[in-house]
Amino acid sequence: MAVLQVHFLLMPFLMSIMGAAQHSMQDAALLSYIDQRFLSLEKRLEKCNQDVLEYVDEFRDFSQTVLSRLAGLSTEKAEVKSEVENLLSRIDHAQRDIDYFGSVTDSNACIEVHEDLVKQQLLEEEEEKKRLKLMLNASCDHMLAGIRSLKVVKKTGGKHGSWMKDPGKKHAKIYLLSGSVNNVILEFANIMTFMENNHTLKARRVFLPVPWEGTGHVIYQGFLFYHRYGSLNEIIKFNILRRNVADQMLLPGAGRIPAYQLSPQTKIDLAVDEQGLWALHAEPETGGNIVITKINHVTMAVEHSWDSPCSSRDAEAAFMACNTLHVVYNSPSGGTSRIQCVYDVLDALNTYINPGLHFPRRQGSHSAVHYNPKEQQLFAWGDGSQIIYKLHTEQK
Repeated sequence: MAVLQVHFLLMPFLMSIMGAAQHSMQDAALLSYIDQRFLSLEKRLEKCNQDVLEYVDEFRDFSQTVLSRLAGLSTEKAEVKSEVENLLSRIDHAQRDIDYFGSVTDSNACIEVHEDLVKQQLLEEEEEKKRLKLMLNASCDHMLAGIRSLKVVKKTGGKHGSWMKDPGKKHAKIYLLSGSVNNVILEFANIMTFMENNHTLKARRVFLPVPWEGTGHVIYQGFLFYHRYGSLNEIIKFNILRRNVADQMLLPGAGRIPAYQLSPQTKIDLAVDEQGLWALHAEPETGGNIVITKINHVTMAVEHSWDSPCSSRDAEAAFMACNTLHVVYNSPSGGTSRIQCVYDVLDALNTYINPGLHFPRRQGSHSAVHYNPKEQQLFAWGDGSQIIYKLHTEQK
């Protein structure tokens, strides 16, 4: 009986021990499982991190390759655009110069020019010459034979600038435009007022709505004509009295390179002579030679254009006088200026290379040279000085 009681007492105890042992084994298994899962996750995370690092390196290399290719494409795009613009300009010149085309008629692909076609072309050329002479007033029959003397009127302003009179008006006003980028005109009653020491106090200031670029502007018939700063080839017509923009135009082919190699600040040089308003500029398609364009100053329309044989290389300025281009050359370091190319738009035979016309007794350079047809003088800006050159002319 006592044994049975002991048995009944030990049974719950043994059962509790066995249950604890079983729970302990389950916990150990659970911990082992959790440990294995964590090890698996850690390995997967490590592999993922390694893959991400490899992807980052691969993406960095790919980005550098793409950026390099894009840079190359940008350069190629600019080159293609330049070539297309060059081709379009050349086509435009060809269309201006070629009036008729022959036709291929034989098996050898030789071009047969018919006599009537030649005669018609000659007639057309003669008619064009007559039209141009009528437009440009053929009575202008004098030519520049030399530069007699110079007079340094004043020294004011910096290296770049221009000064002038209005040859289309009877008044004696002097206009000073200082700098290659500015928007203020100084107007003086006459040259004596301009020469006074306190000249700026007596000047009337005229403010432009948009500034000019370069030194190639002119004043004619009460209007200032100038190349608008920041534009490729826009010419502004500004009414000085009313102080407003009267008109504007775009000059085809201009503005891409300087008009003169030694004056890179000027892309378009405007000029006035006995026939009115002109524009001078250089083009890459002409090999840097100067292009002459006659502009109607009233309508701001191009009347005609000529490709001159005068190079812009080593040129510092130019001016028109009696239908004729005169290009002023110098050395890059500054020396004696000389007119080394003369081209008559009405008579190509009157083209002179190195005619021996030198500017007298002066070493330096010019940033602007303007011809005044009314007084037959040159108004020049040389190293900050305002200079007048008196000209010697003779019959053509």
